[in-house]
Amino acid sequence: MVTPKEGAPDPAMAPFDMGFAASMVIDADGTVVAWTPAAERLLGWSAAEVMGRPAETLLASPQHADGATEIADQCRIRDAWGGLVAARHRDGRRLELGVRVSALSDSDGRERWLLSGIDLARSPSWAVSGTVLEAFLTRSPLGMAVLTPELRYVWMNETLERFSGVPGEQRIGGRMEDALPGIDTAALEKVMRNVLDTGRPVIDFEYRGWTLAAPHQEHAYSTSFFRLEDADGRVMGVCYMAMDVTGRWKARERLALLNLAGACVGTTLDIRQTAQELADVAVPRLADFVTVDLLEGVLRGDEPPRGRSLRATALRRAGLSSVRKGVPEAVARIGEPIRAPEDSPYVRCMTESRSLLRRDFDVDRATWLTADAARLAKIREYGMGTAMWVPLRARGNVLGVVAFFRAGRPDPFERDDLLLAEELAARASVCVDNARRWTREHEAALALQRSLLPHTLTGGTAVEVASRYLPTDVQDGVGGDWFDVIPLSGARVALVVGDVVGHGLTAAATMGRLRTAVHTLADMDLPPEELLAHLDDLVIRLTEQDSDDAVATAVLGATCLYAVYDPVTARLTAARAGHPPPAMMTPDGTVTFPELPPGPPLGLGAMPFESAELSLPEGTVLALYTNGLFKAFGEDPDIGLDKLAHALDRPGLPLEDLCASITGSLLTGPPEDDVALLLARTLTLGPDQVATWDLPCDPEVVSCARGLAVRQLAAWGLGEAAPTTELVVSELVTNAIRHASGPVRLRLIRHAVLICEVYDGSNTVPRLRHARTTDESGRGLFLVAQLTRRWGTRYTGDGKLIWAEQELPDVPDVPDAAAG
Repeated sequence: MVTPKEGAPDPAMAPFDMGFAASMVIDADGTVVAWTPAAERLLGWSAAEVMGRPAETLLASPQHADGATEIADQCRIRDAWGGLVAARHRDGRRLELGVRVSALSDSDGRERWLLSGIDLARSPSWAVSGTVLEAFLTRSPLGMAVLTPELRYVWMNETLERFSGVPGEQRIGGRMEDALPGIDTAALEKVMRNVLDTGRPVIDFEYRGWTLAAPHQEHAYSTSFFRLEDADGRVMGVCYMAMDVTGRWKARERLALLNLAGACVGTTLDIRQTAQELADVAVPRLADFVTVDLLEGVLRGDEPPRGRSLRATALRRAGLSSVRKGVPEAVARIGEPIRAPEDSPYVRCMTESRSLLRRDFDVDRATWLTADAARLAKIREYGMGTAMWVPLRARGNVLGVVAFFRAGRPDPFERDDLLLAEELAARASVCVDNARRWTREHEAALALQRSLLPHTLTGGTAVEVASRYLPTDVQDGVGGDWFDVIPLSGARVALVVGDVVGHGLTAAATMGRLRTAVHTLADMDLPPEELLAHLDDLVIRLTEQDSDDAVATAVLGATCLYAVYDPVTARLTAARAGHPPPAMMTPDGTVTFPELPPGPPLGLGAMPFESAELSLPEGTVLALYTNGLFKAFGEDPDIGLDKLAHALDRPGLPLEDLCASITGSLLTGPPEDDVALLLARTLTLGPDQVATWDLPCDPEVVSCARGLAVRQLAAWGLGEAAPTTELVVSELVTNAIRHASGPVRLRLIRHAVLICEVYDGSNTVPRLRHARTTDESGRGLFLVAQLTRRWGTRYTGDGKLIWAEQELPDVPDVPDAAAG
C-alpha cells in the first residue's frame, strides 16, 4: 500500500495537485494491488472493496472493460503515458479523470504500474469533451501546463515535454527552475504570480533561452498565462500555453539588423568608415568576429578590376570588429595588406562571385592556411567554429570581401544567416561604391584645383610671400577659392585672392577660368579697377552663354580682390569686387583694415569698380583671405576680423610661421568652407637699384640717353649688357620723341632682371610689325623684341610707357656708384 504524503491538502487545490492525486497500483493482469486514501476520497471505494479485484470494475462503461489491460499494454510500449479515463464512482456517478501512468517493478522483477489521477470535472476550464481534451493533451502544437498557486507543476502535455526535454513525471510537483536552467524562470514566475493575484491574463509574453532539448541553440517562446478558478470562484492555480516562435523571432531580429544597417552603414562618403560601420553592425548581432577587406584600387577610388585580374589584385583591410576587446583574433590591422592565396575563400568568393559557408571549419584540411603560419596560429588560439565569406558587389563590380566568424557560440551559421549576411553585404556594397565614386570625383576635383592653383609663389624683389589653402571637409568636396602672385612689368607684382560660389568640380573649373582671365588681363597691365570691370564683363558673358545652372550659380556672385604693389614707389593700388578688405600690419605691429571702395560681386554689372592707393612702409605685411577663414564665427564678421587682427599682430615672425599661427588660431576644427590665405611682406628698391632721367623732347637727346644708360650699367657692373641696352634705349627714346608729346622720362631698374622704361605723355599705341625691304623705318620694336626677354606697354593716368626686360649677365658684384 502506498502511504499518502504528510499534510492535509487543500480541498480546492487537490484536483490539480498531482502530489495529492488519487493513486493505485495494478499488476500485469490488471488487478488492483495498492489503493490510496486519496483514491478512496475521489471514487468512494474503500481499499477493502477494490484490493485484489480487476481494475475494470472501476471503469464507467462496458466498452472500457479491457481498459486495465490496455493500460498495461500501453505501459509496456511507452513506459509512461498520460490521458483520459472515464471512471465510475461508488455511488454510480461518472468521473472524467486525467491519468498519468508510470511503470514500476518490485524486487522480484514483477511488472506493476502506478496510476495517478485527478478529477478534471472539478474546474470549468476542463469542462470540454474528452475527445477535444485528449487532442490537447497529445497532439496540440502548443505546450500546456497547470501549476498550483505555489507554482508547482500538476499537469503538462507531451508538447511541453518536448520543448523542455525533461519527462513530465520528473517535472510534476517541481518548479520551473528545476527543469529550465537556460531560461529566466524568475521573470516567468513573476508574471504568473501577477496573474494569480489580479486575475488578468497575460497574452503573448515572449522570452528566449535554451532548454535541455536543445542546449546549444537559443529558442524563443510566446506564452499566455490564465488563472484557474473553480465554480465558486476560488483560485485553483495557473495555466499557461507556450508556443515555439524561434522562426518568428529570428526573422524579426534579421529585419531589425537590416534596419539598423540601413541607419548606421554609409553615414559618410568615407570608404574606410563605411567598411568599419558594416563590421560594427554585424558584431555581435550576427557574428563574433568580422573583417571587411577591400581591393586597394577601390580604396583609392579607382574602377575595380574584373575577371581573372581579380586574382592578382591586392586586398587591404578596411574594417574590423570583434566581441573581444582589442580584436586579438586579427592577423592584419586596418590599413594593412591581406595575404590571401588563390585557393583561399577570400579570393574564391570574389573570383567566383558567390558566397561561401563553412558550418564546421576544419583547420587541418584548409590547405590555404598552410602558407600563413600567423593566421593559422590565431585560428588555433581563438577558434573558428563556423565562417561565411561574402563578396562585396555593386553595379556588376566586385569591391572586396566581408568575412563573418563564430567561435564563441555553439550554434553554427545557417542558410538563413548566409542570406542575411548577403543582404547586409549588398546594402553596404552600394554605400562603399558610392563612397568610391565620390572619392574618385573628390580626388579629381582636388587634382584639378591643385593644377589650377599656383604650384609655387614668388614675389620677386617686390614681396616675400607665404600661403595656405585648406579644402573643406564637407561632402561636396573642394571649392573655388584661389590666390595668386603675378609678376608685372617694372618689378611690380599683383596680389590676387578670389572665391567662387559652391564646391566640387564645377566650382574648381570656374575658378580656373577666372584665374586664367585674371592672368590674361594682368599681362595687359590694366589698373585694378579696369581689370575687375573686364572680369565682370566676362562673368556676365559666361552666365548668358552657359545653359548649365550649376556653372551660372558658381560664376555669378564670385568675389575677387586685386592689388598691385610697386616696390619702386612702395605704393599699393587695390580694388575689390564683393571681397573682404585685406589686413595690413606695419613693421611696428599695428594692424589695420584699410578702407577700399566696396565694389559689387562679379556678374552683377550694377556699379563701377574703384581703386584706392596706399603708401606702405617697407616690411608691411598684407593678409589677403577668403571668408572661409571666419565661418567658425557664424554670421558676425567683426568677430573674425578681431581674431585675425590679434593673430596677425606678431611682427618679425617668418611668414610661413605666421600663416600657421593664423590658421591655427582661427580654425579650431575642420573648416566649414574652403580657406585661402595669402601673406605678403613688402620690399622696396632703393636708389642703388633705380636710375631715372627726365629728357627733353628733342631728337638730339637720344645720344645723351644712350650715354647715361651705358654709364649707369658700368656703375652697376653690367657692362656686358651695355650694347643691347644702348640699342634698346636708342629705339625707345627715338619712338617716344617722334610719336609723343611732352617730356620723356628714361628709367633703368636693376633687380632680378634689367628693365628699361621710357615714359611719354601720349596715349599712342606702339605696334610690332615686319618692315618691308624697301621701308626706311618700322624695324625698331622688332629689334627690341628680338634682343630682349619681353617688352610691353603700360598706360598711366597721364600717359604711357614702353618697357623692355633683359636677363642680367653673370658677372661678379661690384660696388654701386652714382651715374655720371
